[in-house]
Amino acid sequence: MTTYQPPKTGWAKMVPEILVNDFDKSLAFWTGPLGFNIAYARIEERFAYLERPEGAQVMLSYRHGGWETGNLEQPFGRGVMFQIYVSDLDKIQSALELAEIKLHTGPREVWRNWGDREGGAKEIFIQDPDGYLLMIAQNIGERPLFDVD
Repeated sequence: MTTYQPPKTGWAKMVPEILVNDFDKSLAFWTGPLGFNIAYARIEERFAYLERPEGAQVMLSYRHGGWETGNLEQPFGRGVMFQIYVSDLDKIQSALELAEIKLHTGPREVWRNWGDREGGAKEIFIQDPDGYLLMIAQNIGERPLFDVD
């Protein structure tokens, strides 16, 4: 079955396509506790284009060998972390706990220098079924930088 529909949030300028070992398990993870929706899918090819209401997008593709540039060993995605900003981190964290998915790190609150101000975020880190590292975060505001002499 193939369903086609452009993402409701529009086409993102950059969308990772991640290779997965178990398409059904990965699709359930991303559309379950992470709250992504299927924009379109080619289920017979084990491919899905997913999006969150806030605009985050990702593609899941079963490993068929065509895009692998070297040996792919778990955990996948070594050297990359995907940041996903959401409007309600507590809701996702609760869904992860209910699904008995352990956090890799967090929760934590961080403030980062953005040049002339700081931006704050609540963050948790998890790994998807193939080991891709995901930072799920919620913005908690901005504040001016204060010079300390």
